[in-house]
Order: sequence, then C-alpha cells, then structure tokens
Amino acid sequence: MKCPSCGYEDTKVVDSRHTEDNTSIKRRRICIKCGNRFSTFEYVEMMPIMVIKKDKTREIFDRSKLMGGILKACHKRPVTSAQVENIVKDIENTVKNSSKNEISSVALGTMVMERLKSIDGIAYVRFASVYREFKDVDTFLAELNEIKNENLND
Repeated sequence: MKCPSCGYEDTKVVDSRHTEDNTSIKRRRICIKCGNRFSTFEYVEMMPIMVIKKDKTREIFDRSKLMGGILKACHKRPVTSAQVENIVKDIENTVKNSSKNEISSVALGTMVMERLKSIDGIAYVRFASVYREFKDVDTFLAELNEIKNENLND
C-alpha cells in the first residue's frame, strides 16, 4: 500500500478490525519511510445488483432511491427513521445475499409493501398506490378493504 504522505510503497499493517456491520475490514498502517499513520478499508468487490424496471430497462440498485420512496410513503406518519433504515437494510441484505445479480422492480416493491404493511397501514397504502398504479377509486377501495379485513382477523 502506497503511503498517502510520501508515496513510499512499503507500509506495515499495525492493526486490523472488522467494521460494526462486518462488511469491511479497517486496517491501521504505518509508513516504513516517514512514519505516517493512516487507515485503509478493505471491501469485498461485488457485481452491482441490477434492477429490471417494468419497461424492461435496467439500472443499478440504488439504496437512496429505495429509501426515498419509503420516506415519501411514511411522510407525517408515526414511523421512525430507525424503522425506515431497518426496512432498507433488510431489503438491501436480502437483495445482496441472493444468488442473482438482477431483481425486478416488482419484487422490490413487493418487499417494501410487505414490510410497510406490518408497520403502518397508511404508509403501506401510500406506497401501494404509487407502486400498483391504482387506476381508479374502486381499485384503491379494494386494497383498503383487504387491509381492513386482515386487521380484523389479527
């Protein structure tokens, strides 16, 4: 590893630790020549996950886009930022731990709806209304009745 201070190519690893989420290793290093101490992070290189959109185009999985959609659905609802973060982390881990490098936007939307449904019914309906592209009031009411019936059965 090249020293960022003097450019010398020989450094010594002083300490190695896993990060809290176990996704990388932090290494403390010291330059043999100038004594500069610095940190490096080592990550597993992974192929990016591609999202297949409804129109069959593909784009790279974007965590912030997923979070943005969930935050819009939860606007002015009693859903904590920790709950939103947990939903995003859970979905992101599910996607990354699958053996596939592609996932459909439909599958992502379904995962979000499953998780929102158990946290906040209104946020769920808000997300579903955009995701499922409700065409009319009857479709919207049918979804509301389904939620109502599920809540009565719980």
